[in-house]
Amino acid sequence: MNSTYYRKGFGLKGAIEEQRGADYHSGLVELLRAREYTLGVGPLTFRLAREFGFCYGVDRAVDYAYETRHKFPDRRLLLVGEIIHNPHVNRKLEQMGIEFLHHGEDGEFDFSGVTPDDVVIMPAFGVTIGDFERLRSLGCVMVDTTCGSVLNVWKRVEGYARDAFTAVIHGKHYHEETKATASQVMKYPGGRYLVVFNMEEARGVCDYIEQGGDAGALSRRFEGRHSPGFDFTRDLERVGIANQTTMLSGESLAIAEEFRRSMERRHGPGAIAEHFRTFDTICSATQERQDAVVALLREPLDVMVVVGGYNSSNTTHLAALVETHGVLVYHIEDASCVDAAAGTIRHQPVGQKQEVEVTGWLGAARRIGVTAGASTPNNKVGETIARIAITAGLERELGVLLDSE
Repeated sequence: MNSTYYRKGFGLKGAIEEQRGADYHSGLVELLRAREYTLGVGPLTFRLAREFGFCYGVDRAVDYAYETRHKFPDRRLLLVGEIIHNPHVNRKLEQMGIEFLHHGEDGEFDFSGVTPDDVVIMPAFGVTIGDFERLRSLGCVMVDTTCGSVLNVWKRVEGYARDAFTAVIHGKHYHEETKATASQVMKYPGGRYLVVFNMEEARGVCDYIEQGGDAGALSRRFEGRHSPGFDFTRDLERVGIANQTTMLSGESLAIAEEFRRSMERRHGPGAIAEHFRTFDTICSATQERQDAVVALLREPLDVMVVVGGYNSSNTTHLAALVETHGVLVYHIEDASCVDAAAGTIRHQPVGQKQEVEVTGWLGAARRIGVTAGASTPNNKVGETIARIAITAGLERELGVLLDSE
């Protein structure tokens, strides 16, 4: 790799610290932290999950984008897709003069306008091997912000492919991270992958492993979610389990166990090591945020608000986790979804792809849990809490609290 490729930062954190703080800091969030993640505002009690918002990988990616702008003030900066799945962060980068590269009609990123004079930033999710090689061939400066947790998954699936194991990836086949992960197995001749979205799909594959069946029907069911030339009879003899880092940990572990049992039934307990491998590749930050939500749900809560991009996988899984515990949950993209004057909230229900609006959503709720996905900045969390307090007519009480700090 030559000197036009950068992955370890530019050592400019001090130079960008003031701007980054101004863009994402929240005094209200800091107040909650100082008060053991609990804040009483009149009759309302807000409980903030102890792990929420920006994780290390997101922090690093955002810092690196800011540093890149500082390092190359006179160069054209391009970003492959979105740096992370948060509209406000991406909009802020646009305001800094960073241009976004989008998919063309063929589904591939359009690099036709990229020149050797340009600086191209790769997102926290990583890019596919094909996109990486295309960019390298153009001779542009490449700034790689791929998260270390994602790189860890890549190493696992590379190992599977090297040892002739098919990588079965628990994830969303259309997600940038899963696409990049799946591409890693293609470094090796005969590399194979299959993407399963949930336990239902995993069981369908496991049934085939144990009992056989209609391979053609299975191939059609997983069209676009496996490596070229995938043969369900040949390529499920040896499997290794991996996952998109932001999936629900419990489901990933359950899917791995389902495959282990099926391979054991098919080949016998004594041959399991020859046919099955698994590693827990959920990132620690995703796990910590999920654990913090579960801990918070042990308390009596009337409602839970999850803040973050609707296309953020880890955020949608936090909302799903709350719902499985029987607590009313609203997944909102940001504070603008809370209309204090009208008493409404716009949210995306778990498992759906469109917003709905609810009137009188706060009702008699008094204990309100709040968390945010790993790509949500603190200021958007603070703004949401403020909007909820204002909805309850507590603007003055909130102002007194903030003024007292």
